[in-house]
Amino acid sequence: MTKRSQGIGPLFADDSQAGMSGEEIEKQTAAVGASDQWRHAIRRRVTFVAVILLGWMCVIGGRLWYVQVYDHDFYLEQAAIQQEQTLSVPAKRGDILDRKGRVLALSVEADTITAIPRQINNAEIVAKQLCDVLKDCGQGGYLSVDKLTARLDTDRAFAYIRRQVLPEVKARIAALKIEGIGWIQEERRYYPNREMAAHLLGYVGLDNKGLGGVESRYQSKILGQPGKILFQTDARHRAFVSRIEQAPTVGATLELTIDENLQHIAERELRRGIAEHRADAGTVIILQPHTGEVLALANEPTFNPNVFRFSKDKDRRNRAIQDQYEPGSTFKIVTAAAALEEKVIAPDDLVDVSAGMIHFGARTIHDTTNYGTLSFHDVIVKSSNVGTILVGQEVGADRLDEYTRRFGFGRRLSQDFSGEQRGLVWSPEDLNPSALASVSMGYQIGVTPLQMAVATSVIANGGNLIEPHVVKALVAHGRRVKMKREPPQRVITRATATTVTSMMEDVVRRGTATRAQIPGYTIAGKTGTAQKLVNKAYSKSLYNSSFVGFAPSRAPELTILVVIDSPKAGHTYGGVVAAPIFKRIAEAALRYLEIFPTFHASSPIVVTKISAPESKTAGARQRPAAMTAIATVKPDQVVMPDLRGLSARQALRGLAKLEVRARLEGNGFVVEQTPEPGKPIDRDFECVLRLDRTAPTPRASTNEASP
Repeated sequence: MTKRSQGIGPLFADDSQAGMSGEEIEKQTAAVGASDQWRHAIRRRVTFVAVILLGWMCVIGGRLWYVQVYDHDFYLEQAAIQQEQTLSVPAKRGDILDRKGRVLALSVEADTITAIPRQINNAEIVAKQLCDVLKDCGQGGYLSVDKLTARLDTDRAFAYIRRQVLPEVKARIAALKIEGIGWIQEERRYYPNREMAAHLLGYVGLDNKGLGGVESRYQSKILGQPGKILFQTDARHRAFVSRIEQAPTVGATLELTIDENLQHIAERELRRGIAEHRADAGTVIILQPHTGEVLALANEPTFNPNVFRFSKDKDRRNRAIQDQYEPGSTFKIVTAAAALEEKVIAPDDLVDVSAGMIHFGARTIHDTTNYGTLSFHDVIVKSSNVGTILVGQEVGADRLDEYTRRFGFGRRLSQDFSGEQRGLVWSPEDLNPSALASVSMGYQIGVTPLQMAVATSVIANGGNLIEPHVVKALVAHGRRVKMKREPPQRVITRATATTVTSMMEDVVRRGTATRAQIPGYTIAGKTGTAQKLVNKAYSKSLYNSSFVGFAPSRAPELTILVVIDSPKAGHTYGGVVAAPIFKRIAEAALRYLEIFPTFHASSPIVVTKISAPESKTAGARQRPAAMTAIATVKPDQVVMPDLRGLSARQALRGLAKLEVRARLEGNGFVVEQTPEPGKPIDRDFECVLRLDRTAPTPRASTNEASP
């Protein structure tokens, strides 16, 4: 064997290669080399892939670490946002009560239909199914089928379908068994007496916001503190209440001054009167003249605050404070009070109205009857336009404006009423003779019914302007807080108020308001019949017919105003239309309040005769020729007895024997009297007795007269 053979032999793995030729050996060697190259390529590729996979795993691992460790809080918050939703829960509003604790408004639980839109497969079909049950889609502000479909065709986790539905509606919705449709409970405002006192109370929207009346005015007090509820969705997108984040708190309770029974009386008789006279609308207000408490406030037409969205805007308007009207002859009591207070004229001074008319350029103002010559007392009793104008011109623009504003016209009177109008009052410099004449008799001045009722209460309470109010107190957290009111403002003297009262009593006894008489009671009042302004011209067929008065006139407990808008049954005079409504309301109210008759029908109160006033200064305005003063003082005077310590009944009985009339203030026993004991008085004079429930120690009388 050669060295070459010896050198090659060890290269072969086995002896099978022995005997091969060189060419065969080279071929085999080449095959082995190719195989090695393939293995190396595979190895490189595997290594490359392994590196890529390792890098990818490192990236994923790093990202997972970043998400789960470093940014854990952020993604936890995002997950909560996607799965949780916080809803505000309205607080339970405080109750509203009448003066005797009877509930006028309260909040009750109501079902609200809700949806989870992402669970609803066919929004259009579901919307039609719901609307078939609800029956009012697209009406009264509710969603139409198309809009409801759009609300359901989203990926939201929660949506409202219908807020605060009736139980029977919820039952019909539940019977459909639609996946994704459910309900929650909310608080709904409920008015158990439906339309009663609707304008005074107001109503509440779906957002728990008060709209109108005391619901709006005292929204911040009776709203309470809203709560928060957390909603969550599970893996199947089903929503459920997770927890209460913040519990709602109940709002304050309102105690009102109105009396449910008096409110019912006012509304009943107003509806009856409007139906009888085929009128468009009307208002009744009952005030306590000494305190300003609103005992009743009624408007027609009215509405049901439980379903307010189905009512018209004009039906929801509180005419008592928002409507401005020309009061007509009821305003003459203001003109009379101004004239008496300024001593322009005395009750028995004569006024020549025989012309029956008065001219202002091309304008002529008439009386309904030619009265001839009247005392100023009878100018008011007969409601003479001409006579009132003559006196009003003597009062003058400046003084009449002053007293108009003193009586509360031209400004808001109460803090309890939202939307109260100021009315329209002329500036003195704009009151030319024609305008002054109009204002004197209640034209070309805009007043609200509330203002007219308050102005009349000035006469009833002896000369003070009081703040009308409807809220007595707030009760919250077990504490009752009485509302603070503006103190009374002296407008006229008690003597002037007494004189005007006597005029108003004769209006009822023998004047334009005999239909307001109530047997056993003295009633003071004034009629008003005013043409309505239509298209900037006074209508010859449309009127505001009104009557305002107080009872009992000698110890007033009630001021009652009746305004009837556009009666169409043939009569338009306030004495025919409004006075009978006043009578029915007053009769029922006096009976309910147990204010019993104290007098049989008798002659009216007459004040002491006052002689004609003299001019205060040389430049004072002279009285027109049509006005002549008379001074007749009866010679049969008596001496005022000492009535202190006696009961009201004893004092009245004694004064009746002397033919002396009395005006009572308060209840119980006589503690003060005007005039003082021993003063000479006329038999037809009115004395004032102030009463208190605690009887004082009787004092010995220094005069000889006794009851």
